[in-house]
Amino acid sequence: MRGMIVAAQPEAAETGAEMLRRGGNAVDAAIACAFSQGVVDPQMCGIGGFGAMQISMPKRGVHTVLEFLARAPFSATAEMWADRFVGQTRDGFVFLLDGHANECGHLAAGTPGNVKGYCEALARFGTMELKDVMAPAIRQARQGFMVRPYVHYYWAIDQRAMGQVNTEDKLRLSETGRAIYFHPDGSLKRPGDIVSNPDLAHTLERIAAAGPAIFYTGEIAEQVAADMAAHGGLISQADLAAYQVREKAPVWGEYRGLRIAGNPPAAGGVSLIGLMQILQEFELASLTHNSAEHLRILAEAMKWMTIDKDAHMGDPDFVDVPIEMLLSQAHAAAHASRIRAGEKAHVARSALAKDPPDTTVCCVMDDDGNAVTITHTLGQPSGAITPGLGFMYNGTMSGFDPRPGRAGSIAPGKARGSAMAPTIVFEGERPVMALGAPGGTFIVPALAQALSNVIDFDMTMAEAVSAPRIVCLSDTIDVSNRIEHRVTDELEALGYPVARSYQSYAFGAPHGIKVEPSGWAGGADPQRDGMAIRVF
Repeated sequence: MRGMIVAAQPEAAETGAEMLRRGGNAVDAAIACAFSQGVVDPQMCGIGGFGAMQISMPKRGVHTVLEFLARAPFSATAEMWADRFVGQTRDGFVFLLDGHANECGHLAAGTPGNVKGYCEALARFGTMELKDVMAPAIRQARQGFMVRPYVHYYWAIDQRAMGQVNTEDKLRLSETGRAIYFHPDGSLKRPGDIVSNPDLAHTLERIAAAGPAIFYTGEIAEQVAADMAAHGGLISQADLAAYQVREKAPVWGEYRGLRIAGNPPAAGGVSLIGLMQILQEFELASLTHNSAEHLRILAEAMKWMTIDKDAHMGDPDFVDVPIEMLLSQAHAAAHASRIRAGEKAHVARSALAKDPPDTTVCCVMDDDGNAVTITHTLGQPSGAITPGLGFMYNGTMSGFDPRPGRAGSIAPGKARGSAMAPTIVFEGERPVMALGAPGGTFIVPALAQALSNVIDFDMTMAEAVSAPRIVCLSDTIDVSNRIEHRVTDELEALGYPVARSYQSYAFGAPHGIKVEPSGWAGGADPQRDGMAIRVF
């Protein structure tokens, strides 16, 4: 067998599998999949977005993290929106402004990192040429992709009650968006309709031929900067030219004898490991899965993780993140002691309902023992598309706190704190699981539950990522609609506010691969239309 790939889009998973069949390694497959995801799920990620990945190649002695998060433009300031702050979504993902300048239009965009991140990973750790890895995505952009259920769900969801701009309105913002995402009568395309994007195909061809330099210092950079200047955006040629991928060492923790490697700040690996280490203080395997006591422990652990994140997490170039303290077992034990005593942690949030998070993932393992997991996103789609380029810019500025003097406040060149947590689990020195999840601030809770489901409750990876989940990022426990009512009745009797989602597969969307004696077993969360492909 050559390997396995899991991704949230069947077309993208198939693209990665094609690279494995052609003799490529896990990195080749992951980057081909990533470029494809930006075509077939263009509001989840794309070349106008940003991401992070973790790569383990034991035979080469490589284990590293590449971070290519979006950065606030150099002309951004901490005070630029201080007088327009309205509130924050209940999950903490989006800061709301009067006028929505931070989430819709050119001002919402930060300097994108995906093109440089993808290309650096491929050049250093892959085996195939950029033009070959990008060819499927170029073909998909020109021929078109079929609108899938989750793509349409995200386009059509009504976010006005949450204080946010609807994605459909963002799709209408640009001439390109109106041309490719809508029918001639102005109606939004529906599941089964085809979306082709010849402008994006041409842009990808230019990158495939010239490499990432054209995007950051060449002709595409000039087009981006000119369009930003014309529409009040802040990204300049200087921002693009200065952009660098950050290479970092993974952060480490342990859970039930396994070693967990995560991405360091500004990404979410510290939060995930910290949450797992709180859960390690409890004998979860002795509890009934998704019983009231199990969910109470999960909820309180998530709240303490959130309190730590809000207080300490940010771009370490701008904020002193106490990683050693946050990852210490003593810190986890102190939180666990409060949970055992029945204490209810309090997470201050706006009363507004949660938003629908976005992002996407790809995980690959191959027969050389390599493991790769990538999480990438637009943060939120901004709606802004430069004429002739075809791709939508990220809306990363909505994730910065517009109030000065905080860990997540705006600063020129700063990356917003991110929940992205591409994760690799090791047994000794051998990678045995690769996981990732989309879902904004839901990512860490979703991955923690998937990991615990495999390790504590002996589920297969497919079972683990499909099991009913909760999140608790405020004082309310949000539950998926497959959590039993008798259980939520018990939680409410304990004094917990409970909010039931109408979705069966709510709150993030974990995807993962696990090494088994027979090869690999994979799981794709059913909410996101994805799939796992084993390549022989």
